[in-house]
Amino acid sequence: MHDIQNRIADVLLEVEATLRINGKWNKTRPSSSELASEQPFCMDTLAFEQWLQWVFLPRMKNALEETKPFPATSSIFVYAQECLHKNDPHTGSLLELIKIFDELIKIQSKVRLH
Repeated sequence: MHDIQNRIADVLLEVEATLRINGKWNKTRPSSSELASEQPFCMDTLAFEQWLQWVFLPRMKNALEETKPFPATSSIFVYAQECLHKNDPHTGSLLELIKIFDELIKIQSKVRLH
């Protein structure tokens, strides 16, 4: 299980690096009301990349640091495909990382059950 957590940590770092390298990392934090959206992925207030930066990454990093359990399932990839342009080569690497994250969550969930 510890190895899976290390892989998850690596993927989270790679997601952040990919956002930064490709100019998708925002310096300005969204407003509290934008972050407080009750819609999945804050789809009514944030771009997908903003949600990754300001909601997803902090929550997952917090789970790692506090050794809290990860979600039992993850299907971020499905929504990411809808939001991101498949023809952008930078998007392809981000989509691949998100797919890996979903797969690792699935694996760790199975390991936790045994």
